[in-house]
Amino acid sequence: MPQKDPCQKQACEIQKCLQANNYMESKCQAVIQELRKCCARYPKGRSLVCSGFEREEEEKLTLKPTSK
Repeated sequence: MPQKDPCQKQACEIQKCLQANNYMESKCQAVIQELRKCCARYPKGRSLVCSGFEREEEEKLTLKPTSK
């Protein structure tokens, strides 16, 4: 039996918040932050719902301008 995603609850809370607020992300920053905190507690790859944040972090690192 597969393990339950440790951050699934927070991901569901984001969906509920977005639906309740006409998908205005700015109104759901608190629940989004809770998901980010949850994702930070687990190793990369442990939570499927965190994969978007993991990709976002990787992109930030690879797109950083280098100073000369």
